[in-house]
Amino acid sequence: MDQHQKSTVIITGASSGVGLQAARALAQRGWYVVMACRDVVKAEKAAQSVGMAQGSYTILFVDLASLESVRQFVTDFRASGRSLEALVCNAAIYMPLLKEPLRSPEGYELSVATNHLGHFLLCNLMLEDLKKSPAADKRLVILGTVTHNPDELGGKIPPRPDLGDLQGFEQGFKAPISMIDGKKFEPVKAYKDSKVCNVLTMRELHRRFHNSTGVVFSSLYPGCVATTALFRNHYPLFQKIFPLFQKYITGGYVSEELSGERVADVVAKPEYGQSGTYWSWGNRQKKAGKSFVQKVSPEARDDAKAVRLWELSAKLVGLEEPAMSAK
Repeated sequence: MDQHQKSTVIITGASSGVGLQAARALAQRGWYVVMACRDVVKAEKAAQSVGMAQGSYTILFVDLASLESVRQFVTDFRASGRSLEALVCNAAIYMPLLKEPLRSPEGYELSVATNHLGHFLLCNLMLEDLKKSPAADKRLVILGTVTHNPDELGGKIPPRPDLGDLQGFEQGFKAPISMIDGKKFEPVKAYKDSKVCNVLTMRELHRRFHNSTGVVFSSLYPGCVATTALFRNHYPLFQKIFPLFQKYITGGYVSEELSGERVADVVAKPEYGQSGTYWSWGNRQKKAGKSFVQKVSPEARDDAKAVRLWELSAKLVGLEEPAMSAK
């Protein structure tokens, strides 16, 4: 089969954890995978380590914290001449031990820049490619997390996410402003807030573009992958204890492999073709756990906030509104 006739999926953060396993699973199902990663050498080793066949993937550099890098990535992808059938926004950074905020090249706080703004720009630019694909079924999937939702057990641990009135966006996240609600820097909250933005973005993409483009927009919480590199910046003791806690106490533990399969299902299986949906397998799941449509947190289903977040994000990433209005 000609490589260019395979369905193509882009997965951000595909060099480890859930992203890598989703890349493996989709390649095994006959997809051509573009692994969008910061560390190209690491991604190549990772692809080989999980047995991805030569010719089933390419690795393209992207640093989601840098808006310039995101734009360059889109240019590089388009130069390949491939059509695009699916985009998976999986990459995320989580740096719970920071005392002071780190900044992106544009000066924005790093968690919101990487987890939200970089993906927001990528989604908007790649929507053109998804629209152009002749495939009947095109999907854009943004990874969620239970920690975005204080209504869920896994989301009750403080600090709880709270975007406030989006003051951080209003003020452009320039020092000394680092948090979305404009308050004092809290690294764990910065991560959770950025994940609420991910869900709001998915729902706003659905509202603006699903009817006109046919693209299916969704999010998922694939379960608690306690071993992932997301926790690479946490205390070593936490890295040892957390998987055990999830495995034996909460029952929420899911392997990276199973999580990757779940992401692949949401990308590829017909039963996940419902746009505007947040899929979950629950927090206390057995191996045979069935997926269901999960209600997102009250803040993540605030439509007015979704619109405002969209407008402010568009300004910060340098997107002109007219070019982005729903066609």
